[in-house]
Amino acid sequence: MKFLINILFFISFISFSQDSLSNLLEKSTKHSIPFISVEQLRANQQNFILLDARELEEYNTSHLQNAILVGYKNFSVERIQQQIKDKETPLVVYCSLGIRSEKIGEQLEKLGYTHIQNLYGGIFEWKNKGYPVFNNQKESTEKVHAFNKRWGKWLHNAEKVYE
Repeated sequence: MKFLINILFFISFISFSQDSLSNLLEKSTKHSIPFISVEQLRANQQNFILLDARELEEYNTSHLQNAILVGYKNFSVERIQQQIKDKETPLVVYCSLGIRSEKIGEQLEKLGYTHIQNLYGGIFEWKNKGYPVFNNQKESTEKVHAFNKRWGKWLHNAEKVYE
């Protein structure tokens, strides 16, 4: 009987210890760049320059409307400084979930940019809330690059692309 109770406890523990998005972001970020919710961004999108901190293939699959690709692996300080000269420009950086974008936000901060926010839950949360994304032909799409299977589990309201 004790064995059965231990098994049930273990199964309960496993099922309830699945990370929520908030737990994932709590563990995976330093909160060095303040978060902005998808609802806050949606309501004030015209007040920000959107910076996509994903890779080219992710951006080409879909991105937020009018977002500028800054990349992650190939982030260019010089290109940012040429494109956004005013260091007080309100910026929202996003990636798939908000982890890579925090690191790009930190680099922007080191460059002297003062109004940077990180999109909570990234493009996945944006799409999960039913907001539109656009492909590289500027057409609305249901596809979102899910990065990999591990991260793709957080994307629920889109057609997942892994290539």
